[in-house]
Amino acid sequence: MRIGHNPHKDKPLETSEYTHQVIFPVYIPNQEGYFKDSFQIFQLCLESLFATTHKKTFITIVNNGSCSEIKEYLNELFKEDKIQEIIHTENIGKLNAILKGLAGNDIELVTISDSDVLFLPNWQIETAKIFNEVPKAGVVGIVPQFKMYETNCGNVIFDNLFNKNLKFIPVKNPDALKRFYDSIGWARSYNQDYLAYNLGLEIDLNLKVLIGSGHFVATYKKDIFNEITTFIGYKLGGISEAYLDVAPLKKGYWRLTTYNNFAYHLGNTLEDWMEINPKQMITNECLYSDFEKSKKTNALIYFIKNRVFVKFISIKWMVKLFLKWKNLPNGMIKNY
Repeated sequence: MRIGHNPHKDKPLETSEYTHQVIFPVYIPNQEGYFKDSFQIFQLCLESLFATTHKKTFITIVNNGSCSEIKEYLNELFKEDKIQEIIHTENIGKLNAILKGLAGNDIELVTISDSDVLFLPNWQIETAKIFNEVPKAGVVGIVPQFKMYETNCGNVIFDNLFNKNLKFIPVKNPDALKRFYDSIGWARSYNQDYLAYNLGLEIDLNLKVLIGSGHFVATYKKDIFNEITTFIGYKLGGISEAYLDVAPLKKGYWRLTTYNNFAYHLGNTLEDWMEINPKQMITNECLYSDFEKSKKTNALIYFIKNRVFVKFISIKWMVKLFLKWKNLPNGMIKNY
């Protein structure tokens, strides 16, 4: 039997004070073998996040079937108010865990990150700067990688094809670029020209961005997920990454990355260089505004930019012409 009137019935929610959400799907089932160092790396990841984010950051962690030690650690962080949301579930797959974190919040920017990222000072404010200065930005990464423009960037290249500020620019931090590929197990036998130039867009004298973005850590405009999928039938891989790739394109948004490196990928093995220097970790001030939102792009325009144009510009002779046109040094064009 119900007696009385629930005082919260029909009461509108207050506008959120948070401007940036960070979502971590976490799967550490044990602390053996492949996962031997994963708990320590995850702790390092979170400590670096706490040290580099402003007070209006809403941190969501989806415990995707991890062991009891991880669950207890996360519960303690929640009690200490270091994280704002924790969701415990069995292993439902990485993207399904991300989808749970996306639901139920209306925060303008959302960073989706793996649990093995070391965040560096100013990553948050540099990310916001790009969203502020580039209205079409929909995804912003913080770790430059090789030739990111070749994947899911048909629209940004199409839109800037005749823009003289779309061109190959010198890599800002070659050492960080090397460290990323070391972290994923690559030998250093790759084309060394990739360490010298990357395709970028000069917005103005004070802002350059790289074309494209990786997957392991990136920030999205939340309105990309207004029509959210509720289930993906893969634990990892399959069409799961494609969901996050295609959603921004359907709104005509560009994939970009900061010109400098603002995070490190740690992998699953703890190394001596992996540490936090508290003196270098400065919490950012919140410097946001209302970002421009986009409606769903016309299906024909989407098809032309992301299917037809991409195939055309991938033709071998067209690739060479594009590289030359966009100022890649002549000696690099043949093998780039």
